[in-house]
Amino acid sequence: MRIDAKKRILIIEDEPHIAEGLKLNLSLEGYEAEIAGDGGSAIRKWKSWRPDLIVLDIMLPVIDGLSVLRSIRLEDDRLPVLILSAKSNIEDKIKGLSYGVDDYLAKPFHLEEFLLRVGRLLTRASWSSEKRKEEYISASESNQIVIFGSNRVDFETSVAHCKCGEIHLTEQEVKLLKLFISNRGKPLSRSRLLEIGWGYTGETATRTVDNFIVRFRKYFEDDPKNPVYFKSLRSVGYVFDY
Repeated sequence: MRIDAKKRILIIEDEPHIAEGLKLNLSLEGYEAEIAGDGGSAIRKWKSWRPDLIVLDIMLPVIDGLSVLRSIRLEDDRLPVLILSAKSNIEDKIKGLSYGVDDYLAKPFHLEEFLLRVGRLLTRASWSSEKRKEEYISASESNQIVIFGSNRVDFETSVAHCKCGEIHLTEQEVKLLKLFISNRGKPLSRSRLLEIGWGYTGETATRTVDNFIVRFRKYFEDDPKNPVYFKSLRSVGYVFDY
């Protein structure tokens, strides 16, 4: 059965024959499908193309699938994501679900089952679109606002109130703050921050993360040279806590 309006589906898969087969069959069902063959290009394609659903492999070159998923969930916790993976043990499924995946299908899989799952996820997303709008409007402040010390960050408006006054945060500042807050008390390496926050590989040499930390300390620390919230961990990276 064909669908009336074309939905966009991004296939993130590094095995060409699987990716092309999925694209063909999704196209025959009336969907518009595109392929990304590694985690880095997947994040870039997701940002530029804005699909309605993502089909995601876990074992990917450049950036692994779960890191791709975490990066997406920092900005969009509603986009349907279906994992297709040869890793079918319960530990991998639990990890995927904890990172925010909507469905998990082990390889090898039956094509008809795959198409039914895709259709179900898109239908569910369509049915709940109006409800999501209502939830967004009526969301409690506790879901949108984080307070630590004398600092107050409103993620709905991207505005922070701190010792510097009112700060209008950039999109990347918001994303990095969300990453730190969601990993409160957990050490995060520079490479991990670059991978999840920017889609860089671990081998990329850059001071990007350090520059953002300097900026956050200026905003939120009473004494930037002796930080309380954004702490450095020698030979590791940074940890945020409050």
